[in-house]
Amino acid sequence: MATALITGASKGIGKAAAEAFAKAGWDLLLVARSKEHLQSLSESLSALGPKVFFECIDLSDPNQISEGINKLLGNGLQPSVLINNAGVAWTGELASMPLEKWNWLMQMNLTSIFQICSVMIPLMRQNKGLIINVSSHAARNSFSQWGAYCISKAALESFTKCLAEEERNFGIRACTLTLGSVNSDLWESDNVQSDFDREAMLSVDQVASELLHLASQPDSQVIDDLTLMPSSGVF
Repeated sequence: MATALITGASKGIGKAAAEAFAKAGWDLLLVARSKEHLQSLSESLSALGPKVFFECIDLSDPNQISEGINKLLGNGLQPSVLINNAGVAWTGELASMPLEKWNWLMQMNLTSIFQICSVMIPLMRQNKGLIINVSSHAARNSFSQWGAYCISKAALESFTKCLAEEERNFGIRACTLTLGSVNSDLWESDNVQSDFDREAMLSVDQVASELLHLASQPDSQVIDDLTLMPSSGVF
């Protein structure tokens, strides 16, 4: 049975993905901050049959990541798929963005992924594997008030391409799932101010289905990037 490690798994896209993978028969390693939410999710998913383990890690704290991921891997499951889903946003002008918010956003959206990959790749080199980094169409566009988010996702896209090139000879594939607006908990954050029509956005279940599709590709091929947009357009 295959195993997937999913970050940001306690709600939104991550939770929907965990549910989709569990129903498809995957074992799971889950990462998020909330022990209460992870415990409840793990119990419900375990009832479906797969093995499910979780670890509470605050990805905004770089000192927690290596130890936390290694502790999670100590449960005996070796993931063949890593889904870096956790991410944050902040709205406001770049010139007036507080440095601590910039550092927090870059840590969450880019550096934590680098840190997780640094732990996972040596293990994946032994048995091949796939890394899916959840990105955004903001990586390829400029949106006023969303500059830091756009920058972080553009950097993540470049990171993924470079990683894929470096690890190709070790049998490790890396790709991005590039998303338009998704009706997730991100819009309820105190750091985000918007009045978009959330009903017109992609659902988290639609995104989870595409993550499972990417993860189900045979070792002999890779979808370098899959872009999923709401039919209502860009917003």
